Amino acid sequence: MNGVVGGFAALATVIAVGWLVARTGAVGRDAAAALSRVSYFVATPALLLLTLAGADPGVLVSPALVATAGSAVLCALLFTALARWRWRLRPAELAAGGLAASYVNAGNLGVPIAVYVLDDASFVAPVLLFQVLVLAPVGLAVLAGSRAAARPRWQLVLQPLTTPVVVGCALGVLVAATGVQLPALVLEPVELTAGLAVPAALLAYGMSLHGAPRPASGEGAGRVWLAVALKTLAQPALAYALGRWVAGLDGVELLAVTVTSALPTAQNVFVYASTYDRGTLLVRDVVLLSTVLSVPVLLGIALLLG
Repeated sequence: MNGVVGGFAALATVIAVGWLVARTGAVGRDAAAALSRVSYFVATPALLLLTLAGADPGVLVSPALVATAGSAVLCALLFTALARWRWRLRPAELAAGGLAASYVNAGNLGVPIAVYVLDDASFVAPVLLFQVLVLAPVGLAVLAGSRAAARPRWQLVLQPLTTPVVVGCALGVLVAATGVQLPALVLEPVELTAGLAVPAALLAYGMSLHGAPRPASGEGAGRVWLAVALKTLAQPALAYALGRWVAGLDGVELLAVTVTSALPTAQNVFVYASTYDRGTLLVRDVVLLSTVLSVPVLLGIALLLG
């Protein structure tokens, strides 16, 4: 229980500090946007490089990927289809909402919860690698394309390959595949920079909450609740179904894919949305509500399947 409570408490505390800093006016109005950009362009690529450099790419072909990746893709597609049909959202808003409905907080919440519920942090690896290697680049391609001026088609196709997150992922996979050991002269500054990614994203998120309207209010409430329902309820249910009846998982492996899919929306999605100024309010509300509502869902899954 300490792992679950501690993980959520750490997130809430840093977010609250961000909100307090914005409320006191200690930083300028553009501080949240500046922190988001620093996290996106500098710190997050460094963090992903380190994460993937020490990971085993082989987990991407494990049976668990059928459940974790399948449930994420289905939820993203469900949001995209329903939101397009109901609200006629533009592609960039659909991409932001699709990520919010499927991209789990595997980094700072997934590890402590995996240790508490599953007694093994490695169960987080498949969903983490799938997100940073597949889900994020696809979403970022749409978000980046929405900000691009009229360019040749080949430039639009290649643009996602030059985004900082994708570059960081590619370098991490290259290091892991070649088995290269980074020298301390390179590793230490990368580690220092990577340490800024999570707190910067959380502080920026907390700052964005100051003066904001009540979550899921106004004309955007329907799309927020759609994404929250898909993230907190549909994704773990789909992961369980795919894991049990398609991948043939049982026991702790089935519990692992269900628990990791029930994690709330990651703050990375808010950083992506705010960097390109697309769907920011939608993602902000989904992050907050899914984080709160995922607590009873995670505890219920642990009690039923543990």
